[in-house]
Amino acid sequence: MLQAARAPNMNLYTYSKVEEVSGFVGNFDVKIRKIAKYVNNDCNGCGACFEVCPSYGYDEFNEGMNSRKAIYVSFAQAVPNKAQIDMSRCIKCGLCEKACEVNAIDFNQEDEIVEIKVGTIIVATGWDEYEPETGYLGYNVYPNVITQMKLERLLAPNGPTIGHLTRPSDGKTPKRILFIQCVGSRDLNKQTYCSAGVCCMISIKNTKLIKQHYPEADISVAYIDIRAAGKDYEEYYTASRKEGIKYIRTNVSKIYEDPETHNLKVIIQNTLSNSGLKEIEFDMVVLSCAMMPAKGVEKIGRMLKLETSQDGFFKEFHSRLNPIDTKIPGIVLAGVAQGPKSISESISQGRAAASSVTRIMGKDKYRIMLIRATVDKETCAKCGLCELNCPYNAISIKPDGADVDEILCRGCGSCLANCPSEAITLRYYREPQYEKQIDAILEEI
Repeated sequence: MLQAARAPNMNLYTYSKVEEVSGFVGNFDVKIRKIAKYVNNDCNGCGACFEVCPSYGYDEFNEGMNSRKAIYVSFAQAVPNKAQIDMSRCIKCGLCEKACEVNAIDFNQEDEIVEIKVGTIIVATGWDEYEPETGYLGYNVYPNVITQMKLERLLAPNGPTIGHLTRPSDGKTPKRILFIQCVGSRDLNKQTYCSAGVCCMISIKNTKLIKQHYPEADISVAYIDIRAAGKDYEEYYTASRKEGIKYIRTNVSKIYEDPETHNLKVIIQNTLSNSGLKEIEFDMVVLSCAMMPAKGVEKIGRMLKLETSQDGFFKEFHSRLNPIDTKIPGIVLAGVAQGPKSISESISQGRAAASSVTRIMGKDKYRIMLIRATVDKETCAKCGLCELNCPYNAISIKPDGADVDEILCRGCGSCLANCPSEAITLRYYREPQYEKQIDAILEEI
């Protein structure tokens, strides 16, 4: 991030969101809302304001497992390393303003709208972790049932416990830990898709990490099947088993808590044996939850006129032949915006996205094929079927008839097939041509 901030011709709009996008390839107009931080650019991140602030809020970066001040930096490696004020927590005591030596605090700051012109757009929204409903497998009911993301923060050196694994209920180090795979995914009642094996590999990584720091820990993984598809992934899985990690092929249906010890009792049946149902007690349960489309994807899709596939991620131009581009020329996808994938896959697609837009931006002109739909306004009934069936949102109904955006149109012919008035034709593709070809084929027969 620091290298990106220092790169020439790179403009970073942090703590900002896109409000509106219009235009077409090579000429997009974008409105960006810079959300008020109530701290101006003179801030040097010294932290003097943090020390005097008396108000606290939950730390979103650490999944709400610890507190932060009302004036804070999002996380230690944030770029730029400047403070911001959470006005929902701020009591406006003015102590931060008095402590700031560079007069960076500005309580009168308001949101700012910035308008920029760009030639191409890369959509890289990231993802969100699936949050189980309250009570499902004890989540949000039993304190020692946590998600994989919370475990990541507990194990992180800059996390709420400085890397020490502790139970939320009493702060003790858990000795018996259960990982439950495919929570919220591969489920007909939730998400039917698999998160590209990412959950499996994160569990394997974290079991090895816990075992490295706590050799006496008894760790089990409840799985449907382990999907370790990738270079050295299977070997990594085998190494985990050699270190004593137990893998139990099962579906966990019920968890309940011992109210005195806060230990968790789990009903398990190993489907690879004839042992039947067993009740096993654990100190902590970790839920490996599905990768979900990032919050706000629907709004971005409406602004950019992009479709989503049935899993909720943005739909690519072609799932096999062109997973980078979208149906809108000049707009491409990168990373998990297109679907669940690992870090290495996200990096590969990010580079491919950069290559795709560079191919466009490196030329003076954007050339399009002239096979486009044309409308005879005199015979157009303005029924709207062409607009409804156009997969590229290239047709709109005007007072004088259907209007075709030649930049967005790809000449697929869907509008022609659905027009009851036969008012639409494809340029360079005429019915007499097809009729002659059919006649020629029939003559040979």
